[in-house]
Amino acid sequence: MKIYDIADPAFGRYGSIVEGYDFSELLTVMEKKLIPETVEYVASDPELEKLPVFREFADSFYGGLPAELGYCMGHNQKLNALEYHRGSEVNISVTDYIVMIGRMQDLEEHFYYDTAKVEAFYVPAGLAVEFYATTLHYCACHVQERGYSHATFLLKGTNCPLEEGFVPSTEEDRLLGARNKWLLVHQEGGFDKTFPVKLRGENPAIGQSDWKVRERWREK
Repeated sequence: MKIYDIADPAFGRYGSIVEGYDFSELLTVMEKKLIPETVEYVASDPELEKLPVFREFADSFYGGLPAELGYCMGHNQKLNALEYHRGSEVNISVTDYIVMIGRMQDLEEHFYYDTAKVEAFYVPAGLAVEFYATTLHYCACHVQERGYSHATFLLKGTNCPLEEGFVPSTEEDRLLGARNKWLLVHQEGGFDKTFPVKLRGENPAIGQSDWKVRERWREK
């Protein structure tokens, strides 16, 4: 799989690089969090949401809408699934990582998706990246032995548990894995067997042979 730099024009249809905010304090706090061997996701972290940049970002980027600030970190090499939200997601990278993404426009009938259409992008540490609402994405892949880590801004309530007793009424509803989280899973992704498998093709992986991109872009 070809791995693009996140600054490559090819990323333009998936998102943009976010500038104009000082995330230095946020990155300092995130650096103190221990990266686990598996993947850990926290939708809303009170420690992070106490930082001044949280309110500034919610008021400006999200136009005053309620937002949440959490994080995702760990060790991962495979795609396993793709998800989408109603609203942009912004990740602030604490470490370098590679993300595999796609577009909702490429969804087939009944929400099937061909993983051959996935593209991979390298994101260096310290960068804030917006992923549009139409961008299919999931867990990042680590490119360092210590794993990957990024803070995550989303509209408030996203990725939180569905209400108890929620009953899907449409075909798309059946893809809801959490609030504002529509999930397309691969059969090798380790998900509950009752969840509909919507990813067709291979389960792409990022291995150590792909880590060389880090050295190449660090030299630029």
